[in-house]
Amino acid sequence: MITIKSPHEIEIMREAGRITGAALAAAGAAVQVGVTTAEINAIAHSVITGAGATPSFLGYNGFPATICISINEELIHGIPGPRKLAEGDIVSVDVGAFYKGFHGDSAATFAVGKIDTATARLVQVTRQCFYDAVAEIKPGARLSDVSRAIQLCAEQNGFSVVRQFTGHGIGRDLHESPEVPCFALPGRGPKLTPGMTIAIEPMVNMGGFEVEYLRDRTTVVTKDRSLCAHYEHTVLVTDEGYELLTAREGDIP
Repeated sequence: MITIKSPHEIEIMREAGRITGAALAAAGAAVQVGVTTAEINAIAHSVITGAGATPSFLGYNGFPATICISINEELIHGIPGPRKLAEGDIVSVDVGAFYKGFHGDSAATFAVGKIDTATARLVQVTRQCFYDAVAEIKPGARLSDVSRAIQLCAEQNGFSVVRQFTGHGIGRDLHESPEVPCFALPGRGPKLTPGMTIAIEPMVNMGGFEVEYLRDRTTVVTKDRSLCAHYEHTVLVTDEGYELLTAREGDIP
């Protein structure tokens, strides 16, 4: 069942989103050559707990860290540890914060030092997929129009979209109805209604769309080991269109 949030609940979600965005911004700023993924995790953890929230991911289905941090061919759910970032890597950071009963969820892919033109284009197109998607949001529109916009943006630029994992509703639970795929036929699915809160998250691969788990049964990688990127915000459907609840300064078009 899709839950419609009350004005009071939306205010709490705005704060959960603000904390989430601040943690992601701090983690992204720490993405530098030689930094370990565990160090970046500690930075995000400090921001979240310092704001009076708790990490949404820590302990979720047994996940052992505050953030998911995934490098190069790793798409999602990478576990922080001793690995040091290297020049030319791309790093997808996914952050969630739980505040007064509600979650925020946001992700972005960051470059480590200088990256080549093709890789930079992958990261840029993944971000653009998100903004093409939210441009479709208005009361009465269909959820599949949002998903279709992600697919068109990626495929028209020569990339593929992941099918095995999706975006999702969000609120009191980290993952609620509805699912928000990265692909769809237009004009289908539930109508968007003011008060809906959804996490829209394009997951885009440079090669094929197939993905698989590593032996840790947590980290998801591209099956062909091509590079991939991830971008996500928690989004509120409003009377006029949408509001980004996890917006970060300098990351709004």
